[in-house]
Amino acid sequence: MLQACLNGGRTRDFHAAVPFTAAELAHDAAQSVAAGAQELHIHPRGPNGAESLEPGDVAEAILAIRTSVPGVPVGLSTHWRIPPGGKARQRPIEQWTVLPDYVSINLIEEDAAEMISLVLGKGMGIEAGLWSVKDAERFIELPDAAKCLRVLIEINEQDADEGLSAATGIISVLQRADFTLPILLHGDEASVWPMFKQAMARGYDSRIGLEDGRLLPSGVLARDNAELLHAAMMMQNPA
Repeated sequence: MLQACLNGGRTRDFHAAVPFTAAELAHDAAQSVAAGAQELHIHPRGPNGAESLEPGDVAEAILAIRTSVPGVPVGLSTHWRIPPGGKARQRPIEQWTVLPDYVSINLIEEDAAEMISLVLGKGMGIEAGLWSVKDAERFIELPDAAKCLRVLIEINEQDADEGLSAATGIISVLQRADFTLPILLHGDEASVWPMFKQAMARGYDSRIGLEDGRLLPSGVLARDNAELLHAAMMMQNPA
């Protein structure tokens, strides 16, 4: 499965084509799905362009995307720094009425167990974000771990060998615990394409988009999300 991560917390200083508004997200969603994406991961924005978990901002983004690409699963980030930040971000999530298909919850965050319980209670799927062996060890001990949709192995290391070592350590923890959840492996900036190749080699899901990086495999700046997704598809299915 190839997921498109359309914007993250990126600004236009990072890339001029980062989508902010619901209409921009819907446009990029359509272009990315046409290029080969099967799922979408987004960070809704408020009127000021900042990341938002407010029910109205979330609903506007999700409904616009679902109108643009009906039936394509849509996931949201819930990371610790999104306003109002920390445990307080649970309050707007409790108020959501238009729900994404899944959300990402990072195990490095102190309220991960609470968040997992909250999100499962609202009927949404969960990508359990693991950045390290420590995260993986915490995750497998959670009573609701097996109820998650998938494991999201997120490699922040920029060196490809260091990233591979981190990923291998996380995978080893999961294997020892006999976890059989699907795995999505992805990198960040310099490790994007090395981790994408590792995901292909291991038969894992992966993701590509401006949240994670702006460069094509050649090192050239991509025009937009759609060009990044097209490049990923070409790697998966070379002519």
